[in-house]
Amino acid sequence: MADFLAGMARSSRARADAAGTFTDSDFDRPVVPLSLDGFGVIAEIKQRSPAEGALASVDSDRVGRASTYASAGATAISVLTEPERFDGALQHLDEVAAACPQTPVMRKDFLVDTVQVLEARKAGASGVLLIAAMLDDATLADMIDASFEHGMFVLLESFDEDDLRRSRTLVARYGDDVVHGRLLFGVNTRNLRTLEVDPDRLERFAPLLPDGFNVAESGLTSAGDAERVASWGYRLALVGTALMRADDPAALVADMRAAGSGAAA
Repeated sequence: MADFLAGMARSSRARADAAGTFTDSDFDRPVVPLSLDGFGVIAEIKQRSPAEGALASVDSDRVGRASTYASAGATAISVLTEPERFDGALQHLDEVAAACPQTPVMRKDFLVDTVQVLEARKAGASGVLLIAAMLDDATLADMIDASFEHGMFVLLESFDEDDLRRSRTLVARYGDDVVHGRLLFGVNTRNLRTLEVDPDRLERFAPLLPDGFNVAESGLTSAGDAERVASWGYRLALVGTALMRADDPAALVADMRAAGSGAAA
């Protein structure tokens, strides 16, 4: 299989190169800080998954779903903005941020340039996801710095041990941000180079994570999953496909929060 992540990097670079310029007035929308207590759920809006296929129709009610997540107590709402394989758009982020002004909204994409952090901020994002494997050390630091300059949080994602070790070196530079939950460390059970899932990765990598608000990503579908990852030390779960397919997404958010908080107590 061709390297999925490399393809995403190429298309993301083309989008970044086509991005416009910004003025101070582009960043007037409020930033909503994360509220981190107990066990949190970052609830995702995405139209499609390359591994799972279509999850929602083009004209699906993203705003209504996001409002449901917020009312159920989601810690944040993640919005996929990648257009080619996930049917996302910056407009989706803008819509959700406007509809949920009390809940932090995060841009999830394959970001490769600081300009894309600024795009996210203009669209109302309070945070961004960055993938360690896609970024060299200098670019990663520049993008984290740009996020913090705009008051945004960063979820830094790893899916192999080398990336996780590299991510850990950032604790020396951003220690206060780690402690206060502005820099979150995530482990994705799906390797985005191959799209293969390693269900044991969350438990195996848990001891390698720094002390802080660590995020279990992908493959979590139930309250039992939340309870299990919380027992390994994760403080949040990023949940996408399961919520997009749930008959009652509000109940799933609430049940995962309760189960995870019980295990983390």
